[in-house]
Amino acid sequence: MVDSYIPQGNVNFPPFNWRMAIPMILVLIAISAAGTLFYQVDQDEAGVVQRFGKYVRTSPPGLHMKLPFGIETSKNIKTTHVFKEEFGFRTAAAGVRTVYQGDTRGYQGGARANMSYRGGGDPFLEESLMLTGDLNTAVVQWIVQYRVKDPVQFAFNIRNPRETLRSLSEAVMRLVIGDHTINEVLTAGREEIQYEAITKLQSIMDDYNSGMEVLNVILQDVNPPDEVKPSFNEVNEARQEKEKLINQAWEEYNRVIPKAKGQAEQQIRDAEGYKLDKVNRAKGDAERFLMTLEAYKKAPEVTRKRLYLEAFEALMPELQSKWVLDENQKSLLPLLNLDSSKKDQVTS
Repeated sequence: MVDSYIPQGNVNFPPFNWRMAIPMILVLIAISAAGTLFYQVDQDEAGVVQRFGKYVRTSPPGLHMKLPFGIETSKNIKTTHVFKEEFGFRTAAAGVRTVYQGDTRGYQGGARANMSYRGGGDPFLEESLMLTGDLNTAVVQWIVQYRVKDPVQFAFNIRNPRETLRSLSEAVMRLVIGDHTINEVLTAGREEIQYEAITKLQSIMDDYNSGMEVLNVILQDVNPPDEVKPSFNEVNEARQEKEKLINQAWEEYNRVIPKAKGQAEQQIRDAEGYKLDKVNRAKGDAERFLMTLEAYKKAPEVTRKRLYLEAFEALMPELQSKWVLDENQKSLLPLLNLDSSKKDQVTS
């Protein structure tokens, strides 16, 4: 066994050299300061600088300096990037064939595909199931696109901007859907619903000074719940049949009524023309009679003979056979057999 040797007495350390230590300390401080002195802001970002937690300035993209050792801190916020929030479904895999995860059926490439979800059922039904204005239920899936327009408001005015936006979007969509019927939600009213949702959501975000701009609200898919789909489809078929019959009736109406109106208008015009012709003819006959009366008063014999000749002239073209008799003829018997054809018929 080897005994350990313990020196006895005082140990003399060399004296501390402050002249050598101070430069080393300064170098260490400089190295540490250099690591916290510079910060980089990317092209699509804005740097929000705080000094002891208080906002002091906003930095544009590029390399900048700030006070080291945590005196000033910088938070980079993306201001040109378009963010997206999905409601009623989630994008499981983006690509050429995008896969959506929203219910047990799912979506693939824009069409429904059989997808199983762990746990069963629709995991997002609570946020997508809504009540319409006519007391029907609808499963509404939509997307909200937004960007940061004021990084300072975005960083300090709302504690959790993303969750706030999601909660407000859901509340606004329920409000807008509740003002429309199920048919409007499913068909013709989608654009109006999207516009109202954008307007209302942006107004609330501005009231909160959130610093966010809502770019678009897109209704992805709207369907009735699976439990009522068969009945809903039957109602739609009945409505479509009703619309078909109404359209056929209007088609027949547009075919018959304008034609009848045209015929009635034509008959009215013909009657008006007939009336105008008769009135003008009557006026002309009356005017001619008055003129003839005036002429008769001036020269009765001449006028009487002229009227006789005019009447005889008008009558002659209507006569088939014309016999000219001698005024000295005493009897008509010698004239009865002038027509040889009739004579032959009598003798036969």
